[in-house]
Amino acid sequence: MHKILFVCTGNTCRSPMAEVIAKEIFIKSNLNAEVFSAGVSAWAEQPASRNALSAMEEWGLSLTSHRACLASKKQVKDANLVLTMTSSHKMMLASDYPKFKNKIFTLCEYAGSGKDISDPFGGSLEEYRSCANEIRSLLEIIAEKIKRTK
Repeated sequence: MHKILFVCTGNTCRSPMAEVIAKEIFIKSNLNAEVFSAGVSAWAEQPASRNALSAMEEWGLSLTSHRACLASKKQVKDANLVLTMTSSHKMMLASDYPKFKNKIFTLCEYAGSGKDISDPFGGSLEEYRSCANEIRSLLEIIAEKIKRTK
């Protein structure tokens, strides 16, 4: 079983959206994967942001039970793959956990692109929708990539 950790800054927007979107995509793709999320600067137990909740609800996905957590060495160690939202998140984790740097990638990089996922925090619902659409597109590519490497 693949264990995939999604990482952003506060674990209230991008990484929790990536987590629930990935669960849906992986189930539909018949991929046996456990997904979870964390943040490099998260305040423990914070709920998902209001607009992240709304954007996911529009797709029939729920973040109501999500609570933020700080990325830990155990999470990084236990994951087969760590996908960060930006190159700075990647560099921070690789610096903190150099032993595991070979399994840390940005979401875009792992999908074959070179950019970062912009942080919608504090933005409009439309910005969250746009971010979620970008994440979904990348995760669909990643699901196919994982299926090919099974």
